[in-house]
Amino acid sequence: MSETVLTEVRDRVLVVRLEREAKRNAIDVDMAEGISAALDRLEDDESLWAGVITGTTSVFCAGTDMRAGVHSTERGGQYGIIRRSRRKPLIAAVEGSALGGGFEVVMACDLVVASTTAQFGLPEVQRSLAPICGGLFRAPKILPLNVAREMLLTGDPIEVDRAERLGVVNLVTEAGGALDAAVALAQRICRNGPVAVRETMRFLEAIAADDEATGWAETVTSESVIYSAEDTREGVQAFFERREPNWSGR
Repeated sequence: MSETVLTEVRDRVLVVRLEREAKRNAIDVDMAEGISAALDRLEDDESLWAGVITGTTSVFCAGTDMRAGVHSTERGGQYGIIRRSRRKPLIAAVEGSALGGGFEVVMACDLVVASTTAQFGLPEVQRSLAPICGGLFRAPKILPLNVAREMLLTGDPIEVDRAERLGVVNLVTEAGGALDAAVALAQRICRNGPVAVRETMRFLEAIAADDEATGWAETVTSESVIYSAEDTREGVQAFFERREPNWSGR
């Protein structure tokens, strides 16, 4: 098992916890494999009917570990979760920031519980990058289009109260309360017929399939342009050197 992804079972709910706080839970190869293994267990273990994924009390996830790059797994895709086909509900329990790939992990879940400390953002453009793990097309699906444009084009985050008003967050808790509230929500789901829940999940995934396929195809096109640009190299180098980028527009 991964040293940076811990799991525990609460009744029929699997809790998956990201534990790499010194790196703000940035996802490297080990963490991606750990997330994938945990979610494989959720899908394959018939005694588990729902899952919760969370970070630490100070941060949910800062996205990709820039030194490691995005790691994909066979069943889960990027980070072991982004392109995963699931039949059991997964709830994100967010404390602190969920930025970049961290917000993309949130968007890959079915429901979101967040504390008053939470914030959500897609800051990739500030480094001449783009959110290639679903954010380009999932943000406009879960947010009003103009708000998605604002987040994608400015890179600025939104706070939890605004995220709740816009429908991104299902439930807001006091600081430190997101995990317990998410487990309680998962347990409410588990009181229902598991066959009906799984079939509902299958149906919702099926009706979104065409949009998802188009989104991934267009993401590949954007990725090929952005990642061959001089500005992308400058943006990444500036990140590691902790300075402002010097853009050339090329």
